[in-house]
Amino acid sequence: MFDNYSFTVTDRFLRYVRIDTQSDPHATQFPSTEKQLELSKLLVKELQEMGIIDAALDQFGYVMATIPSTTSKKVPVICFCAHVDTAPDCPGAAVKPILHQHYQGQDLILPDDPSQVIRISNYPYLASKLGQDIITASGTTLLGADNKAGVAIIMDLANFLINNSTIEHGPIRLLFTPDEEVGRGTEKLDIKKLGADFGYTLDGGDLGSLEDETFSANAVKITFFGVVAHPGEAKGKLVNATKLAGSFLTLLPSTTLSPETTAGREGFVHPTEICGIADQCFVELLIRDFETAALATKEQLLKELAQKVCAAHPGSRFSMKVKEQYRNMKEVLVEHPHVIQLARSAMEAAGVQVKTIGVRGGTDGSRLSFMGLPCPNIFAGEQAVHSRHEFVCVQDMQKSVETLVHLVRLAAI
Repeated sequence: MFDNYSFTVTDRFLRYVRIDTQSDPHATQFPSTEKQLELSKLLVKELQEMGIIDAALDQFGYVMATIPSTTSKKVPVICFCAHVDTAPDCPGAAVKPILHQHYQGQDLILPDDPSQVIRISNYPYLASKLGQDIITASGTTLLGADNKAGVAIIMDLANFLINNSTIEHGPIRLLFTPDEEVGRGTEKLDIKKLGADFGYTLDGGDLGSLEDETFSANAVKITFFGVVAHPGEAKGKLVNATKLAGSFLTLLPSTTLSPETTAGREGFVHPTEICGIADQCFVELLIRDFETAALATKEQLLKELAQKVCAAHPGSRFSMKVKEQYRNMKEVLVEHPHVIQLARSAMEAAGVQVKTIGVRGGTDGSRLSFMGLPCPNIFAGEQAVHSRHEFVCVQDMQKSVETLVHLVRLAAI
């Protein structure tokens, strides 16, 4: 089926990552940055050039399109989803992708900052990619494989199906979202307008990974209020809120409950920002756990630590706000085992060994699942995401395209 097909996924990926689409966690508008729309508009243009006439960008920055059914059978409407934004954790402007062909296991020294070196010793996954093609950034920015690999895969799927109309499949809905990296990817989405029965995000890592579980996630903001006095006359009066915040941070567990000390199914508490003055200072934290009920335990810990800090400094006080971000999609997917089985069968048909795992993070699929669209996550080849070492294997992306073709074909049998 693919012997005479020239994959377009690599060229598309190299084109897409050059567009700066970083989202902004501090913005109040939606999408959080206008520059994300540059890629969204390009996707609409490319889809329309393929002949997908309903491809459109709405006022909230969502791109939707339909690949029409080629079968007279009544089959489910499947959605494939990827996000256009990249993470704000690392510089994302002026990305210069580099294609390392026929990788032989050597250190990949990134030329714009030779101190940035990608080694098999640090990324053992590379050992399985000998002889294949690796794409990296140049050392000063992230690459954007998260999630432009997924975007390029879905676009190549569309290209393949439009040019191979003899393959029977049902209606396919394509969805490209903004602001996933700042936890707002589905905030304005009209799920009824999308009109799919179930879906898959293309936002995973290793070849063959099928992710049916994510963290449940909350965000916490703790604000400390001090007692202000002129520093020249502050003895016995001043309570500095920045020091309260600092004391709070030192009380957080140092050997457990942090991203750097946990793995597998362990959850964590992760401070992400501190900002303030002597009068008041806030600390923002992320709380993650595979068990939703365990979030409350972590929130209680943070409350007790803040209380301890303020009890030691008379006159001070704190406030604590908790915001729900997303929930473990497993809670929904257990009710829809056929969605997982279909993806598994598609990978096997593509000659890929399936690895069902949980995501130590979240995807748009987490929220989509709770919005009524069961939506596990399929591999896109993304590695070392959100960093200057981010990379992706060309052959992984191609196998993902193959998997999606088999998936829609099998769904129509």
